[in-house]
Amino acid sequence: MQLQKTIEKEILRKVVFLDRDGVINRDSPDYIKSWSEFEFLPGSLEAIRLLTLNGFATIVITNQSAINRKMVSGKVLDDMHTLMKQAITSKGGKIKDIFFCPHVPEDRCHCRKPSPGLIFRAKQKYRIDISTSVMVGDSAKDIECARNAGCGHAVLVKTGNGSEAEKILKEKEIFPDFIARNLLEAVGWILTHNK
Repeated sequence: MQLQKTIEKEILRKVVFLDRDGVINRDSPDYIKSWSEFEFLPGSLEAIRLLTLNGFATIVITNQSAINRKMVSGKVLDDMHTLMKQAITSKGGKIKDIFFCPHVPEDRCHCRKPSPGLIFRAKQKYRIDISTSVMVGDSAKDIECARNAGCGHAVLVKTGNGSEAEKILKEKEIFPDFIARNLLEAVGWILTHNK
C-alpha cells in the first residue's frame, strides 16, 4: 500500500505529448469520423513503440471539434481511441492517456489548442514536470500550445499541416526546436536529446 502511494506521488519527467491527426494518423479536411477512416501514418506505430521502450509516457493531446459540429458522437470517438490504443499496444507501444477538446473555435474554451488547457489537465492528473516534456504536432497550434504550456521542447512534423505551419510560425516568430519529416524522425531526435 505504501509503495502504491509512493508511485502515485512520483513526478513524471519523461513525457511526450502527441497531437493525433497528422501525427499518428492521416488527417482529413472532412475530419476523421469513424475507425474506417482512421489510417496510421507510416512509422507512427514504431515511433510510439520506441518511446515506450525508452521509458517515455506518451499522452495524446487533440482538438476534436467534430463532436461539437455534430459530425461524430463522444461514443464513436471513445471507440476509435480504444481501437487506436489496442493497435498501438499490439505493436509494443503504449498510450498513457488521451485528452481531447470537443469545442469549435467560436466556443472560446481554454482547452482547444493553442490554449494549454489539455496539457494542464494532464499535468494535474499525472503530476508531470512540463519543463522536461516534449510536444509533437503538425500544426502551428500544436507548437504554440507547447510554448503556452511551458513544454521543454516542441517538435513540428511535416506529415500533416507541417509545411503550412512553418509559414505561420515564422510570421508569429515562434520556432520549433526541431522540424521532422514524420513522427519516427521526431522520436529519433527526442531520444537523442533526452538521455
